[in-house]
Amino acid sequence: MSISKFALACSLTLGAITLCLSPLTQADNAAKHKSAAAKEAEPDEAEPETSGSIVTEFNCELGNKITIFSNADDQAHIALRWKKRLHRLTRVGTTTGALRFENHRYGLIWIGIPAKGMLLDSKQNRQLANECKNADQIKPSGVEAPAAAKKS
Repeated sequence: MSISKFALACSLTLGAITLCLSPLTQADNAAKHKSAAAKEAEPDEAEPETSGSIVTEFNCELGNKITIFSNADDQAHIALRWKKRLHRLTRVGTTTGALRFENHRYGLIWIGIPAKGMLLDSKQNRQLANECKNADQIKPSGVEAPAAAKKS
């Protein structure tokens, strides 16, 4: 068998294999696309129950508002209302003492420190709300009037 005949035989064999595998590859791709579409079409998770919760409202810069529902019996979770939607977030331990709660499905991260809170979107790597303060954080912190002002 000459080299040209061998090359032709290899080409034909390769072409036949490609034609035979093509429907299988298309079926695999279709199955992957259906699977991805099914994940996207998954029903949203049910909104968390908030009855009996402690409600804390935060006013943030740019007019954004966040409401947090916490329960003394469940320190590991909060419900956070953002843009008309209620999300359940799970507490994540930190070494700094900051309160950190996350919802991996939606990519939400709430970080609370004594001076303020902020809401982050981990999927798009951006801040959603910053300088979020509740009523206690907005109050002046025990600043006393100067002695001269007290005497008058």
